[in-house]
Amino acid sequence: MINVIASILINEGRLSEFVDIFKANVPAVLEEKGCIEYVPTIDFQTGLPAQALDSAVVTVIEKWDSLDDLKAHLEAPHMLVFRERVKGLVDQVSLKVLEEA
Repeated sequence: MINVIASILINEGRLSEFVDIFKANVPAVLEEKGCIEYVPTIDFQTGLPAQALDSAVVTVIEKWDSLDDLKAHLEAPHMLVFRERVKGLVDQVSLKVLEEA
């Protein structure tokens, strides 16, 4: 199993629009081979001293059975359509692909 943390920086004032489009795509992703978890999250203010907040970032928490499943996800037809729909909303994307230590 691999874990993926995707950090998506959203253009100013477009967060709600992005989240709506993202959530509409989640059911198709969850049906993909090897998808265990696929959840969009936003920062939650806790007051904890070590917490770094960024209200313009959507963090996607993903779990996949294998790297091959993740690679197939990136090329899935619904993901190509999704990326086209949000390209004007997204400023930057970064991924962390992780395995258990």
